[in-house]
Amino acid sequence: MQFGIFTVGDVTADPTTGRTPTEHERIEAMTTIAKHAEDVGLDVFATGEHHNPPFVPSSPTTMLGYLAAQTEKIILSTSTTLITTNDPVKIAEDYAMLQHLADGRVDLMMGRGNTAPVYPWFGQDIRQGIPLALEHYRLLRRLWDEDVVDWEGQFRTPLQGFTSTPRPLDGIPPFVWHGSIRSPEIAEIAAFHGDGFFANNIFWPKEHYIALINLYRERYEHYGHGRADQAIVGLGGQVFMRRNAKDAVDEFRPYFDNAPVYGHGPSLEDFTDQTPLTVGTPEQVIEKTLTFADFFGDYQRQLFLVDHAGLPLKTVLEQLDLLGGEVVPVLRREFAARRPTGVPDNPPTHVSLKSDREPVDAARQ
Repeated sequence: MQFGIFTVGDVTADPTTGRTPTEHERIEAMTTIAKHAEDVGLDVFATGEHHNPPFVPSSPTTMLGYLAAQTEKIILSTSTTLITTNDPVKIAEDYAMLQHLADGRVDLMMGRGNTAPVYPWFGQDIRQGIPLALEHYRLLRRLWDEDVVDWEGQFRTPLQGFTSTPRPLDGIPPFVWHGSIRSPEIAEIAAFHGDGFFANNIFWPKEHYIALINLYRERYEHYGHGRADQAIVGLGGQVFMRRNAKDAVDEFRPYFDNAPVYGHGPSLEDFTDQTPLTVGTPEQVIEKTLTFADFFGDYQRQLFLVDHAGLPLKTVLEQLDLLGGEVVPVLRREFAARRPTGVPDNPPTHVSLKSDREPVDAARQ
């Protein structure tokens, strides 16, 4: 099973000191966090994509390309690639280039984001969000799968005899996740293509996500990709840990109360009760995370948010030390022990997809 972290890249004042990092400091901190995630044995670092303050990761491929040169093993991913407002031609080329630079250690998560004004900023209409997502993704798949593409659609100029460059590494496109918190149409397109479905269930009660994941699993089986329990599912989560549970709650509370996304909303206790957020000891994080499979079924990727709301870099690195040193080893062991036969341990990677294809290529020769 893959474990990792994702960042939303917010530039937020530390409520305990009042100091706000500069954009430069925040970007440098994100790269430090990614490299430390690899050092402590995590499998994935993922970044969001935002085009508005207080967020800085407007160019995920730039950051991930830099990290490709700074790391050796960790998978570099996005937690959101805006399939609606990015040109699918640019996505095809940018992520194929990143694939080559990272020797295949790349996948990406398609999403529509949660910032409504991004649509007019990039010349699109939010009322067309779902049709944009579906049309753009279908074109993206063709650009990766076909060397020469003739195409005409509703939302961009036609393509005639077009070849996106570079071609995907070894002829194998990056594995794609589709992230959604509310749209059955996105679960459907993920299932149709046999892609992964990522439920970043960090805001709403679990019942909402259970329905979406079950729909994805049912349709995955319907389209002939395997049994419903073999569908590729990822989940989000949030943690803050200290050796003593009370210390964790007392230290994290001002950050939670002032967070740019959910600050000044539900109480920390209510949010912890209703969502995957765990604030406590490493043992409490293990205990709660192990319950996720009871609700959503056995799954392949777990990402945690640890670097938001103004938390100091030193504190975030301490969280990673606890994740890598104490939490993830136990989770790996316990999830593996309960996983039924035939259910994948991990999502597809470039290495596994290449290995799967080699017997087919040999048979053709």
